[in-house]
Amino acid sequence: MILEAGRVAPTAVNYQPQRILVLNSEEDLAKLELCIPFRFQHTLALLVCYDECVSWKRKFDNKDSGDIDASIVATHMMLEAINLGIGSTWVGHFDPQTIRETFNVPANIIPVALLLLGYPNDDASPHINHNKRLEISQTTFYGSFRLLNNFYHFYE
Repeated sequence: MILEAGRVAPTAVNYQPQRILVLNSEEDLAKLELCIPFRFQHTLALLVCYDECVSWKRKFDNKDSGDIDASIVATHMMLEAINLGIGSTWVGHFDPQTIRETFNVPANIIPVALLLLGYPNDDASPHINHNKRLEISQTTFYGSFRLLNNFYHFYE
């Protein structure tokens, strides 16, 4: 059901460039541990990627929508995991080249995120920064961004 949520997630022009690598064997999870600097007690990992040969490109500036599409897909899968009572952690802090070499990712497949899935411990809690939220007035502007210069750094 989690993979199905990713399959039906919207993508630009419905090109569906998402490519998901399921890592669920003990061997794959052990190899993954060598690719990320943090340790989690996940039982499944999804490497969310996109195929740059398939993703839609905006004609005005050739902006590739693949990273956006992959992020939408990842978000939909995370939401479905929550619906199923499964915990998830989005990991973006990894070396794409190490991931490529470790899991034989072709050159046209671009890694965007790792979703680590499992059942959280009863005493698990998110990092304090996960609960910080800016006010709407700090992220939403009307008519222009002229007030953007008054913005302060969130984590100072």
